[in-house]
Amino acid sequence: MQRRDFVRTATLFPLAGSGLLRAQPDWPQRPVKFILSQPAGSGPDILARYVADRLARSWAQPIVIENKPGGQNVIGALAAARSQPDGYTFYYATTAAMVTNAYTFKALPYDPAKDFAPVRLVGRSPFVIAAAANFPARNLKEALALAKAQPGSIAIATEGPKTFSGMLADSVAGMAGVRFNHVPYTKAPDALQDVIGGRVPLVCLPDAALTAYLSSGKVRALAVSTAGRQPGMPDVPALSETFPGFEYTGWNGLFAPAGTPTEVIARVNRDLEAVMQQPEVLQRLQTLGSQAEQRMSVPEFEAFMHSERERWAKLVRQLDIRPE
Repeated sequence: MQRRDFVRTATLFPLAGSGLLRAQPDWPQRPVKFILSQPAGSGPDILARYVADRLARSWAQPIVIENKPGGQNVIGALAAARSQPDGYTFYYATTAAMVTNAYTFKALPYDPAKDFAPVRLVGRSPFVIAAAANFPARNLKEALALAKAQPGSIAIATEGPKTFSGMLADSVAGMAGVRFNHVPYTKAPDALQDVIGGRVPLVCLPDAALTAYLSSGKVRALAVSTAGRQPGMPDVPALSETFPGFEYTGWNGLFAPAGTPTEVIARVNRDLEAVMQQPEVLQRLQTLGSQAEQRMSVPEFEAFMHSERERWAKLVRQLDIRPE
């Protein structure tokens, strides 16, 4: 062996032993997939497609949206949990799938805490209680008075009594001392068509699912679930104005199947943060009914998830919701 070859080889061995020479191909090298538990055209779907489009531009790889609705998020969540943790499949999830399902199902076929790795919070989504254009009550106070005068006769369209929107409706009803008649829907557009058609007077859904209908005047917003009024809806009272201290906000975020390489999770978090800080993205998400989360590291998202599970465990106990 010539001396220069010996020196070069001797220099490389310590690096090889330390793992610094392991080949790490650039990621992503092929299309990435986002699984959603909601149907195409729903609020989370619209947000996911917009965010995915922005990320795909920086990755120079397409992001495929795969909708797997049904089963109160179970079908999509289970598909994502069982995906290969190779960094090419992610779960674009909502609060219901990653938090509340754990308290409303006796036997959930996936574990939100163990089967997924938090990547990043995307945005917080206020919920809106709205009414059909011809509903006689012009505000929340009048709607609650009507519900009190006609116990159990006022129907409200939700995603089901044990979903995020259903629990919000029950929370409001409980604080007001009234009872709503739940009409569950698996698809937000179907619920809104029934509200517009006058078959159901009230609806409780994420702002993102209602935005187009509110702007067209086909439905009227009565209250928003955040602690204060929203910039995009300055004339719509916050629920806290009727029930002081009350706040009930959903969110959407990106998760990876447990075991996904930490380097990929860190890369996606970093790239998503860059997207969330673009002014046009902030404006667009607000238009779509979501408050963009501009800064959040992976450890911060993990801490956020821990606090969310504690908060919802308390709320479920207060509503006396029994798992089924």
